[in-house]
Amino acid sequence: MSKVTREEAEKAIETLLGWIGEDPSREGLRKTPKRVAAAYEDWFKGYQDDPEDFLNKTFSEVEGYDEMVVLKDIRYESHCEHHMAPIIGRVHVGYLPNKKVIGISKLARVVESYAKRLQVQERMTAQIANCIQNTLKPKGVGVIVEGTHQCMTTRGIRKSGVSMITSQLLGDFRTDQSTRIEFLNIIGRQVNSD
Repeated sequence: MSKVTREEAEKAIETLLGWIGEDPSREGLRKTPKRVAAAYEDWFKGYQDDPEDFLNKTFSEVEGYDEMVVLKDIRYESHCEHHMAPIIGRVHVGYLPNKKVIGISKLARVVESYAKRLQVQERMTAQIANCIQNTLKPKGVGVIVEGTHQCMTTRGIRKSGVSMITSQLLGDFRTDQSTRIEFLNIIGRQVNSD
């Protein structure tokens, strides 16, 4: 499939406006196709990134630090691939370093890169965890994603106040119960070890 031009995208938006019963030529809508195309460039800019590139610069001079690193409450905005409706939520990422660490902003960039694509939350959760595991090669990775799906809250069943939680635990986060419990406690999902 050949790349769609900006002009073709704007024409498609104009067609949708007409399809819903609007007059695309009325004053308030004349610039809407340009605005929507610009919004799509922002909402889906993740397709322009290779998330692994963000993780290529590591730091090994950490005085032997080998305890858990956690970045919690990373806000994200995505769109479901089934209805193109927004998904808004938070991601919590943790990893156990293996002789090197990454700048924490890079973890947020990985989340952003995958979120700024058409997604299903389960896949996005796995993509973030696998990217960190495959690139950094830590002792383990934990990713918890919480999301409110507008495809469910604003249409269809219309259930507001509902959030979906997905997790991907790799390495020690999967195999070592104490590591898993520590991660969940750090991000505020209290777990008793008894």
